[in-house]
Amino acid sequence: MAIFEGEAATIAMAAAAVIGMAALATAWAEKEIGSAAVGAMAENDKIFGKALILMVIPETIIIFGFLIALLIVGKIVV
Repeated sequence: MAIFEGEAATIAMAAAAVIGMAALATAWAEKEIGSAAVGAMAENDKIFGKALILMVIPETIIIFGFLIALLIVGKIVV
């Protein structure tokens, strides 16, 4: 199936939207988890390791968004 110039631009915009939405979701999750983790560590500093792991988990959102964007861009045939 041939992809025309307008379709390639639409696919590129879809990939950009995927990255943007994934970045916003990651930022929101980091904000929520980060504030809760800092508050919990202020009360009990022994939970630093658990809080650190919880802070890293939302980063997978942006990694998955990047992979989906690569799959979308892979549909463009030059």
